[in-house]
Amino acid sequence: MQEFGIRPANASVTDLGIEEGKAHWNLPPHQLASMAVKAGQATVTSYGAIAIDTGEFTGRSPKDKFIVKDEVTANSVWWNNFNIPFDPDKFDRLYRKMIHYFDGKEFFVRDAYACADQRYRLNIRVLNEYAWSNLFVYNMFLRPPVHELNTFIPEWHILNAPGFHANPEEDGTRQHNFSIIDFKRKIILIGGSGYTGEIKKGVFSVLNFILPHQRDVLAMHCSANTGRQGDTAIFFGLSGTGKTTLSADRNRKLIGDDEHGWTPDNVIFNFEGGCYAKTIDLTEEKEPDIFRAIKSGAILENVGFKPGKNEVDFSDGSKTENTRVSYPIDYIQNIAVPSLGKNPTNIFFLTCDAYGVLPPIARLTPGQAAFHFISGYTARVAGTEAGVTEPTMTFSACFGAPFMPLHPTRYAEMLSKKMKEANVNVWLVNTGWSGGSYGEGHRMSLTITRALITAALDGELDHVGYEHHDIFGVSMPASCPNVPAEVLNPRNTWTDKDAYDTKANHLANSFLQNFEKFAAFANDEILAGAPHIKMHA
Repeated sequence: MQEFGIRPANASVTDLGIEEGKAHWNLPPHQLASMAVKAGQATVTSYGAIAIDTGEFTGRSPKDKFIVKDEVTANSVWWNNFNIPFDPDKFDRLYRKMIHYFDGKEFFVRDAYACADQRYRLNIRVLNEYAWSNLFVYNMFLRPPVHELNTFIPEWHILNAPGFHANPEEDGTRQHNFSIIDFKRKIILIGGSGYTGEIKKGVFSVLNFILPHQRDVLAMHCSANTGRQGDTAIFFGLSGTGKTTLSADRNRKLIGDDEHGWTPDNVIFNFEGGCYAKTIDLTEEKEPDIFRAIKSGAILENVGFKPGKNEVDFSDGSKTENTRVSYPIDYIQNIAVPSLGKNPTNIFFLTCDAYGVLPPIARLTPGQAAFHFISGYTARVAGTEAGVTEPTMTFSACFGAPFMPLHPTRYAEMLSKKMKEANVNVWLVNTGWSGGSYGEGHRMSLTITRALITAALDGELDHVGYEHHDIFGVSMPASCPNVPAEVLNPRNTWTDKDAYDTKANHLANSFLQNFEKFAAFANDEILAGAPHIKMHA
């Protein structure tokens, strides 16, 4: 076995069963980028970042995500069509196959950890088939200093081999690609897919199980920032709702943009050491922090180029609309160091409501907050496809259902408890449409949304009057600094009030239908937070 780089004392991949090969341990970013380019797997862009192509898969494959079902998970995991049970014996056989695949090859080993709060630190050792995948691990997880690497002991192992294809008939997978978590052996197997997000979300899924289940820490799919007074704000939201954009605030320090924990003593901490941002239609004007982070050390995924140049065309979605960039969090200037905050004061549930029904901002009771958290609603706009005008309604429990191994009500009850203990304000923010549905109304102004969030953060909405929404029951401010009063109640922005009522009832009914699968597990307070169908005279 040939080994290069910084290898911890007494550490060896022979412990895993790999006897021969060329192992690169904890190589620096520039060396990994250079090796990826020399292997013909990456291109150096005009920004200095490398661009790679993840191949067949340009996004996660939830139907190929499995959890080993054994005495650790059998009665704890919420088994469904994205927490799919996997047989322990088949996992063992697949593990041995992957070890044999690595044996004799050149591969890359990275020691890293998750959780910026050292009390919950999770040490991870990742074996990657490709140099650029190893660079992604460097970017996205927390990086031990050199003196810590010498004594690093991993708790979890990840084997990541995009070139290894499973045989579904033999191995028990659905198709050749897979992501499988074994909580007993503390191993994640990822094969058949080069999409790097599978690595990131594999660790997130692990933390979403062990932190709430074993440590009383709420795991959250959210961004977070902290203000000058030490107050922390949390932003939940599905893709396209503005989670990254709205948490980037020049007056507040970014804690993290995607994954966090909330401890029993009210510390909010980042799970990660980097950012994994969408780049489709990226401009410096719209997202200056992300744009300026695209430099040497960053990895661009599945982007297109301007003809004959190494200049990225961010408008090119020919490979996928899910173009991405990963970079260490310290590529962002205004960050919290370390990546944690205290005194959680405000929570924002961001939704892009393309039906134009929900108010631009509304205050929620604990029961309503839990209901909307479990619902995880947004709407995706149909786009420019000819003849398609209706938006697509999307519900994803806890604003991240595919990464939540426990039942959603478990997370929701923890959130309600922590909200009450910390006396947190919870706000529902509609970054979608106003004055009508998509195609008739208009998109909510980012300037107005920022003004509403700033007012909430500064406490300016604590001393205004509120109106009650007839159907959703939420409390809408009657006034807000720097925001026209007429936009605050969505019904007032519609010319046809009957049309608004019809659409609001339709959306409320969809919420209720979606919630039916959770109702038996929800307490009375959560059930009381649901909307009520109301026919107007």
